Amino acid sequence: MTRSSCPGFTGTAMVILTLLTCSVLILAPGSAVTQHIGSGPSFTAMVSGDNEFVPGEDTTITILVKNTGLNSMKQVMMGTIQPEDQQNTAKTTTIGLASAGDNVTVRTDPQMVGDIPGGATVPVQYKIKISANATDAEYQLPLTLQYRYLKVIVQERSDMFEYVYNDAEDTVPVTIRMQPHVKAQVIEAVPEQLTVGSDGYLNLKIRNIGPENGTLASVKLLRNGQSPIIPVDSTVFIGDFKSGDTIACRYKVSVSNDATNQTYPVDLAVSYMNREGTVVTSAKTTIGVPVNEQPVFTVISPVPEVPRGTESTINVSYRNNGKIPVYDTQARITPHDPVTASDSNAFLGDIAPGETATATFVVLADQNAETGEQTFDSTIRYRDATGISISSDPIPVQLNIVPSAGGISPLIIVGIIAVLIIGAAFFVYRQKNKSR
Repeated sequence: MTRSSCPGFTGTAMVILTLLTCSVLILAPGSAVTQHIGSGPSFTAMVSGDNEFVPGEDTTITILVKNTGLNSMKQVMMGTIQPEDQQNTAKTTTIGLASAGDNVTVRTDPQMVGDIPGGATVPVQYKIKISANATDAEYQLPLTLQYRYLKVIVQERSDMFEYVYNDAEDTVPVTIRMQPHVKAQVIEAVPEQLTVGSDGYLNLKIRNIGPENGTLASVKLLRNGQSPIIPVDSTVFIGDFKSGDTIACRYKVSVSNDATNQTYPVDLAVSYMNREGTVVTSAKTTIGVPVNEQPVFTVISPVPEVPRGTESTINVSYRNNGKIPVYDTQARITPHDPVTASDSNAFLGDIAPGETATATFVVLADQNAETGEQTFDSTIRYRDATGISISSDPIPVQLNIVPSAGGISPLIIVGIIAVLIIGAAFFVYRQKNKSR
């Protein structure tokens, strides 16, 4: 049996197949399809320029932030237009730098830098304060980037895109390094007789707790602001100052007259040559130095009696109530009417704290002086440990004026005796003349 052909059926099938193919081609662009898929931005960061800093430094650092994200889009179907936003672009970016504890403090708020396309680099600047106690070799500062990026592009029609964005946050470490340095630590400070208005000495023991070995080093004592402690000999050359070494320095200092009995600050710094042959100066170290008031003297002896019309020898005992010894002391009394002094000065020698010394004066009260206690000024002049001559504040001395002994002035008695002697001599002279 032979199968006969059917031309009508074959033609109809071909027409239907052709229409189905055309409908797929026509309807495909109008269907909702995922057009682009990518990986998003990626970042690196580094300090621009010199990346070594000195402890105690206030500085501004510039950080270069680079977007290394690639535009690795997967195109599922090709539309008739291309998207404007790229998926490796970080949009509306804010960059903030965080502190590294108390050692490195960031003083600048996060900054808005806008869009960062893939492959682009943006500089951002931050003010930082490096602590003088920052002794580590390096510190990591977290750099945080907050941004949006295009995650998915949906193409609804051949001439329209719908963007889907994601919010993202990345943290990139930024490394800063500390320049090897000498760091001075004062482990002992002993003042020698530092008193208000005089000179003295300050003895220091200083240790290098930094990682650097300094050569040709000098330790400088510096005035701290308006502190009343003023260095006289301010620089001591010490030569090599290796890490861990301890050295002793002695400085002559002056204390101004407006100081009081308290502790005042003084600074020191080390100037040295580092391993690169550069002369640098370390960060300042501040210490407190106690200052004593000038020695205070008081009279501890009983009030001496001075008879009227009589030249009297009186003893006045002084005590050193200060905290330091005084040397080559001399006492002086300043009398006033109705009392005069034929010997108003007395040498006392050295007086240690808490010790006493007695001065002897010769005074004369007028015959008509009013009886009772009267106050007279005295002063003590002394030398401090450096040999400077200093006068004390006035020290009151009490004298008790009393009537003369027996009610007759010793001067009258002396006058009577003199008259009697002269009379006796005249009588003897007359008798001799008569005998001739």
